[in-house]
Amino acid sequence: MKASRPEPVLVFGYGNPSRGDDALGPLIIEQLDALRRLDRLQGVDVLTDFQLQVEHVMDLIDRELVIFVDAAMAQVEPFRWIEVEPEVDASWSTHSLSPGALAGVYQHLYGPLPRIRLLSVGGERFELGAELSAVAASNLQAASAALLEALYSAGSVSSSHSTTVPTRASS
Repeated sequence: MKASRPEPVLVFGYGNPSRGDDALGPLIIEQLDALRRLDRLQGVDVLTDFQLQVEHVMDLIDRELVIFVDAAMAQVEPFRWIEVEPEVDASWSTHSLSPGALAGVYQHLYGPLPRIRLLSVGGERFELGAELSAVAASNLQAASAALLEALYSAGSVSSSHSTTVPTRASS
């Protein structure tokens, strides 16, 4: 049986939903997944996990664009875009990788990289058991809107309906 080819774009949100604002990456993935289920976002695969691991290098195969989404401490801006460059980093042998280290492993194993970006979303509370802060909730909406704009302007995704980002209350 032949495996199906993945969508050209992967959005990978990571973080721990039990640690307050660290849930920002997975929450954005929930929103994108809701759009996908409503057939409002095509050409995009979504993935979430607690952290990046060396095994995730396989998820980058056959992609044109990969966008990682993660919460950031002490970030003044609600969100910011960072172009990810491959790094030679010994962290590949640990339980957690940076996007650059994952890109470095991919490049070493498979050669040319897809375009890789990080959407860093500002948060302020990362304690175990904390709720999402009001600042993070606001940043979540701003970052989600910017992400959708970037996806559609990239030209490799399409929409058949409205692209309003669903919230938990509306999904």
